[in-house]
Amino acid sequence: MINLKDLNLFQTEKIIKDESLPSYRAKQLINWIYRKFAISVDEITEWSKALRESFSKKYYIGNLILIDRKISRDGTEKFLWKLEDEEQIESVLLPDKDRLTLCISSQVGCALKCRFCLTGQIGFKRNLKVWEIIDQFIQVTRLIEKDAKKITNIVFMGMGEPLLNFENVIEALWRFKNLLQFSPQRITLSTAGIIPALKQLPYKAPNIKLAVSLNTVDPEMRSFLMPINKQYPLHELLNSLKEYPLKPRERITFEYIMLKGINCSEKDAYRLAKLLRDIPSKINLIPFNPWAGSEFDNPDEEDIVNFQEILISKGYSVFIRKSKGKDILAACGQLKAVYS
Repeated sequence: MINLKDLNLFQTEKIIKDESLPSYRAKQLINWIYRKFAISVDEITEWSKALRESFSKKYYIGNLILIDRKISRDGTEKFLWKLEDEEQIESVLLPDKDRLTLCISSQVGCALKCRFCLTGQIGFKRNLKVWEIIDQFIQVTRLIEKDAKKITNIVFMGMGEPLLNFENVIEALWRFKNLLQFSPQRITLSTAGIIPALKQLPYKAPNIKLAVSLNTVDPEMRSFLMPINKQYPLHELLNSLKEYPLKPRERITFEYIMLKGINCSEKDAYRLAKLLRDIPSKINLIPFNPWAGSEFDNPDEEDIVNFQEILISKGYSVFIRKSKGKDILAACGQLKAVYS
């Protein structure tokens, strides 16, 4: 059996041709999968019952299976999905005024082992397939459209490092644009800094927004917090970002997880301002979200605000990202695909 969501547009057109069906059937099939979100071939009511039955003998529409859905006190929702091989991933839906952002995963687990991230503690299991990436959007949309809600933004900030699943993530981005008709400018990809893939990204992907997980200005501390820094050092990462092609007024977002006593002093703030001076930047300050067994704590509010004010005084746009969904382990760095 062939999963129709595994196929790109060209492959879909080919199977329609191979089945000796009129070419317009491919357009109908794409429409039902990516616009009407059909979960089975039998739902394609434009097709005769006989065609649906014969087609279903070879092809099916794959779907992530919802295991659990948790809702935070602040309205954040976390979805636990089962994949066809019994592995599990999580997605998070974040409401914020007129925005509804879906945070999606790109891998089962993560190989980077960042010390502040719960996902890294479970290690890497496998890359998500293209259809498993986009189906997070499809399935959440199916669930929330009953309440007349619509996803406005997508962030690749869930489980995994997107640029370590480069080919599948790139193909997923194109399907978001071409098949789901979701604007690339409303998609943000967050990376810890996989330099070879980062250099290819603007030439292989549609024009999405880029976010980089920075978290400290000290190379040794970054290697401690984020072991990937040993392979792709901070200075090399920054040099590659200076060369990253941006359109006028576009900026790279730098994510800075604030850890008490580690990276949120006034000295750190001034060093960060100097470090990013040659890169069009905006900065998201993210107070650490504690989890059981973590060695870190979140900083005092006064330190966070002072850090922000120093950066603003140096001309940066700086935002303190309010943590959401902490009570259901849905905040940044808390995804693990395990429920009690």
